[in-house]
Amino acid sequence: MRQPTDRTVMHSYPGMVAIVTTHYKEQDNVMAAGWHSYISFDPPIYGVAIGHERHTYNIVKQAGTFAINFLPMEKAEFIQQSGVYTGKNTDKFSLCEMGFDRGITTDAPILHDAYVAYECHTIDVNKYGDHDWFVGEMKKFYRDPDLFQSDGLPDDEKLTIPLYLGRSVYTTTGERKEFRIDQD
Repeated sequence: MRQPTDRTVMHSYPGMVAIVTTHYKEQDNVMAAGWHSYISFDPPIYGVAIGHERHTYNIVKQAGTFAINFLPMEKAEFIQQSGVYTGKNTDKFSLCEMGFDRGITTDAPILHDAYVAYECHTIDVNKYGDHDWFVGEMKKFYRDPDLFQSDGLPDDEKLTIPLYLGRSVYTTTGERKEFRIDQD
């Protein structure tokens, strides 16, 4: 039975993990971010929470740009490593042999294995507790069309999307159900 508690209950999982990439003064960096969201469709705006103590924090702040990448389940180890190791001491791209190209509107790395990626130009930063919410206007979009159906949904036969459960554990989507509701 559910009981009240004075301790914080973090239950936003399972959820997709965004891979934040950035570049500033010859330094590339990557980090996993569990707290991220679309904010607006028109204009396209995306936000991501980055902890003040993260090495990526200062790079994104100074660069004024970042990219959001989404990787398939086959790259879950890279997702985890990019969230555990710090770019201050580790070249995470080399560690996991993750290739990338430079973005078209930013110098942020666009990961070769990303099935979707967005280049963002920072338009706002707000502090909330121990994280800042970086808000970026999405300037360029990338998508692997071979991994999506004609209706725009992921093709479950070709793409397995990892969902983070917490404590270094990942799962995938299970049974798919479709609901068609007629509106008056």
